[in-house]
Amino acid sequence: MQFFCYHRDRPGSAALREKLAEEHWSYMDRYAAELIARGPTLDGDTATGSVHIVDLPDPAAARAFAFDEPNHQAGVYRDVLLRRWRNMLGRTMWDFPGGREGSNRYLVLGLGTGQAADLVPPTDRRDDLIAYGPLLSDDGAIWLGTAALVRAPDPGTARTFLTSALYAGIEVHEWEFGGRR
Repeated sequence: MQFFCYHRDRPGSAALREKLAEEHWSYMDRYAAELIARGPTLDGDTATGSVHIVDLPDPAAARAFAFDEPNHQAGVYRDVLLRRWRNMLGRTMWDFPGGREGSNRYLVLGLGTGQAADLVPPTDRRDDLIAYGPLLSDDGAIWLGTAALVRAPDPGTARTFLTSALYAGIEVHEWEFGGRR
């Protein structure tokens, strides 16, 4: 089962995040084979959150992954969005043909309002999709939204990867490939 996990930083926690960087990376190293995508959301050079898309056996394992994470345990994060997810591209971020560097990258997060939307990735923009899939209930039966990691020239263009009228709201966050530096 695949899960989308978005830890949002607590304001003023940048120094603590930096102090715990090695612990965070070491924790994520334990899940290297299960990770589909990872990386921080940003406001300029300041981290605002951390995205992890991971393949785990069940919702209990996903909750353990999200809540045992060192930054979460130490109070870096203010909240966690954890949802079942379906990998509609069938690849990891490391398989993205655009590579790790160059151009702007974004997390586009659409929170659903009812009828499932954007279940199929836009085929005319596939070359700019890093990760894409629906957010689902724990049992996978109820659509709750869509999450995508995209390459786009600006946040407005990134937002157009989802059909905005079909969501309660769409968030766009600067994002970059994560991992050890």
